[in-house]
Amino acid sequence: MTTPHTNSPLIEQLDPEIEAIVAAADAAALAFADTTPKERGAALVAAADALDANADELVSIAQQETGLSEGRLRGELNRTAVQLRLFADVIVDGAYLDARIDAFDDDYALGVRPDLRRVLQPVGPIINFAASNFPFAFSVAGGDTAAALAAGSPVILKAHSGHPKLSVRTGEIVAEALKSAGMPDGVFAVITGQQNGTAVLKDPRIQAGSFTGSEHVGRLLADIAAARPQPIPFFGELGSTNPVFVTQAALDTRAADLVSGFVGSVSGSAGQLCTKPGFVFIPAGHGLDEQIVSAVDAANESTGEQRLLNPGITRGYNGRRDEVLAANGVRTIVDGASRVDDDGQGWTTPTIVAVSLDDFRAGREAILAEVFGPFSVLVEVPEGTDYAALVNEFFTGSLTTTIQAADGETSDELATLVRALRQVSGRILFGGWPTGVAVTYAQQHGGPWPATTNDSSTSVGTAAIGRFLRPVAFQSMPEELLPAPLKDSNPWGVPQRRGDAGESKSWGSSAR
Repeated sequence: MTTPHTNSPLIEQLDPEIEAIVAAADAAALAFADTTPKERGAALVAAADALDANADELVSIAQQETGLSEGRLRGELNRTAVQLRLFADVIVDGAYLDARIDAFDDDYALGVRPDLRRVLQPVGPIINFAASNFPFAFSVAGGDTAAALAAGSPVILKAHSGHPKLSVRTGEIVAEALKSAGMPDGVFAVITGQQNGTAVLKDPRIQAGSFTGSEHVGRLLADIAAARPQPIPFFGELGSTNPVFVTQAALDTRAADLVSGFVGSVSGSAGQLCTKPGFVFIPAGHGLDEQIVSAVDAANESTGEQRLLNPGITRGYNGRRDEVLAANGVRTIVDGASRVDDDGQGWTTPTIVAVSLDDFRAGREAILAEVFGPFSVLVEVPEGTDYAALVNEFFTGSLTTTIQAADGETSDELATLVRALRQVSGRILFGGWPTGVAVTYAQQHGGPWPATTNDSSTSVGTAAIGRFLRPVAFQSMPEELLPAPLKDSNPWGVPQRRGDAGESKSWGSSAR
């Protein structure tokens, strides 16, 4: 699939070992794209089975490197394997290819129409930058890798420095499973080092990039992808504030439920989740302080202080926490602990604060940015506040937004709020809390900037596969030269949308 190198100063000379990996991915691209859905699906299932078979070893390594609990890690590893199996079924079904066939029509409404056939095909080699906070689900064999492999695009995985041993071992297991399933050499490899990752992103043989992490780093990588002589798609899932809007009726009827769900969502995994509720807009005079303190105390008694993932996250959390606590008008409800050892590793318990809407508005520069960790802000709003107006004032994009209403509550105001949230959200919840992202067909895990770099895509759910495909149309092509999904014989048995000759004369009739 080789794309010629240029002399652009943006292209860096690769380390010989990295060059061999990129060359192998490039050499494998066409052969991998031509594997049948069943062959590729079987390879994904083989990778899932291998992860399950090595779960004890992988979870043990992950515990040592991340400090996350065994239960959390086993659940995350299971999610990773389930996702691979789901994607296998999706590609075997074949609808993801969106195969369309318009037959030759000499009686077409606009003149003669040639035979036209369109299908989605793999983009080619991609580089995926793994996440720190999900060492399985958004890492070596996680969502982006699974989606690209399902699409038929070779993957070069840049491992996160927060769990290097786990990344290498997981990569070995996945690579061996793919090889044993008959996939071409070079379809998957793990590399390390920030400089290697950015150099590969600049290489003209790479056709797309993906990333899960901070807004700052994601923007840097997205700019590199856009500045290449041949710009490429870059799918970054970045920071998110995940605002929640609580109605007075919810407060009056579900206060205990609200507090329990809120504290559980903020404290789980030490708040190191991209869907943690960062801001809760709630009627002033809510009277929940004591209940929140009790709920946090209970959570701390259950889990104790929790370790943050790595020293970098510890520094970022403590720095942002201090900025918010120092802002005018911020009232501390729960003053969480923060302990840092000689190696820079941090341990925390949740911190919950409150601020009036006026002080929030005045101090938005210090308060509004994400605090990645077990921290959340209650924004106390006066009676009659228009929540939809607050959405437009404070938010441009978030992975999730949530409405907490009373059971059965509907109103014109809520309908207006939903319309406002549609403009800034990837996923809108009515009740419940945003942590916990189901891997399924209808999931959307994305959103407008700064939630992602590409708000038309998702990094979770079956639609994620489409990021690593691009459409190609074939005009008047002999059957023998067509790709399998577009042949009249349909050897892969995929769904084909067919436009028959003569149908153009009846267009519009269904709308009359």
